[in-house]
Amino acid sequence: MSESYYEFGTPADRWDRARMFFDAKEYLTAARILGGLVEEAPEQVAPRLLLARAYYHSAQLRRAEAELRAVLEHDPVEHYARLMLGRTLERQGRAAEATPHLRMAAAMSGDLPGAP
Repeated sequence: MSESYYEFGTPADRWDRARMFFDAKEYLTAARILGGLVEEAPEQVAPRLLLARAYYHSAQLRRAEAELRAVLEHDPVEHYARLMLGRTLERQGRAAEATPHLRMAAAMSGDLPGAP
């Protein structure tokens, strides 16, 4: 059985390829590559976050939400995932659910209104 382009190469090669596609705004291709990396190493945050971003930018908001919730389950203080989850929920018209995540992300980054 031969490998497809999405599975070809070492994890580092695929990570680089996925980032190249993401940077070129080829989010669906990046997501296909990243999906395999996440399956192989589900505990790694960076590929899962980039996968969530690729889903977000390609309007696959439920998938983005699922990846972000998985990141936060593993690392509840991952501030960027918290911010992205809030924005993803907002984009889905779920502002009430988004607000606590956005507030928590602001608190974690020190971006609270009135903060020195």
